[in-house]
Amino acid sequence: MKQPPRSGGRGGQSGRSGGAGSGHGKGQPPGNAGRSGPSRSSRQDKFSKPAPSNKPAKPGNPTGPGKPARAGKPARPAGTGKPVNSGKPGQSGKAGQSGKPGQPGKPFSSSKPKQGRPPAQKGPKPFGNERFGKDLGPVRGKHRPRRPTAPPADQSDVYDPEGVRLQKVLASAGVASRRVCEELISAGRVEVDGQVVTELGVRVNPQTAEIHVDGIRVQLDETMTYYVFNKPKGVVSSMEDPEGRRCISDYLKKSGERLFHVGRLDVATEGLLLLTNDGELANRLTHPSYEVPKTYLVKVRGPMPHGVGAQMRAGIELDDGIAKVDSFKLVDSTPGHVLVEVELHSGRNRIVRRMFDAVGHPVERLVRIKIGPIQLGDQRQGTIRALGRQEVGHLLATVGM
Repeated sequence: MKQPPRSGGRGGQSGRSGGAGSGHGKGQPPGNAGRSGPSRSSRQDKFSKPAPSNKPAKPGNPTGPGKPARAGKPARPAGTGKPVNSGKPGQSGKAGQSGKPGQPGKPFSSSKPKQGRPPAQKGPKPFGNERFGKDLGPVRGKHRPRRPTAPPADQSDVYDPEGVRLQKVLASAGVASRRVCEELISAGRVEVDGQVVTELGVRVNPQTAEIHVDGIRVQLDETMTYYVFNKPKGVVSSMEDPEGRRCISDYLKKSGERLFHVGRLDVATEGLLLLTNDGELANRLTHPSYEVPKTYLVKVRGPMPHGVGAQMRAGIELDDGIAKVDSFKLVDSTPGHVLVEVELHSGRNRIVRRMFDAVGHPVERLVRIKIGPIQLGDQRQGTIRALGRQEVGHLLATVGM
């Protein structure tokens, strides 16, 4: 008697490439569900679709899911269009990345620019050879971009036939060498009376022209002097004192030069004072309409409760009106004391001390460390230093000069 075929025979085994075996016919359930694939008869039909598989096909196996994989390369997993990473274990699976085993790969390059401050001007720096002063960089947001076209040099609005060539004026003012000044002009980084100049043949009048390089005002008047004085405690902010107390003139050399001090500091306050014979600059720096910021370090008794900074930024009612700070930052804290940095543009008398008195934290020590772009830095108390030409240019640009 003829025996029926056994289940899982040669044609239906779930072996290397077997499919449903004899159970693949009509009306019969599928065979082994562990590994599924097309039967021998379906493999012969090149138009039939292969049965789905739970595992990706081996390299070179034309019966795997998706598109046939090329020999020697891994097949693409079902449902994704990205190739499987064939790198070392621990590398990131993203294409175009590399890394060491156990560490995610890093992209070779990124076209997305970093956020933050705008990039500095490319090319030579103005006043880059100065020995004194601080490098403050360009005046950001002040200078205009280069014009696409420029009229001939002798037809420019700032051209003065009796004047001096612009690159020579810049070199004489200490901006850079004449060759570098020509590069600055050609790059559109120089303004004369508010107009960008890109032609090298322009002549200007050094006595009347207002010249800016990267927004930095070039001071052409050599008779103007600018100093920073670190005032110690107990010194009066005046050139002479009828009571015989120490004053600013005691720290100046006997040159007979008349200087103005920008702003005032009370006898107990220390820190930065600007001294200059430029009366217009002194008036603008102290005038409230220009809102020149001033930064102070304030030492008070602690601890300081939360909300004091927000209260000062919102405004505090004083005898002469509401006063508020532009910024409030806790710098340091020691047992019983707090060091605070505040910035404000108000120039009212003893304004910082009165504001801290109003919030219940009388000032123990007060030091002014910055006026506009000029910083005190590590300058010793009782000393006077001359400002660099770049610092002077920044200071003049701050008040629109």
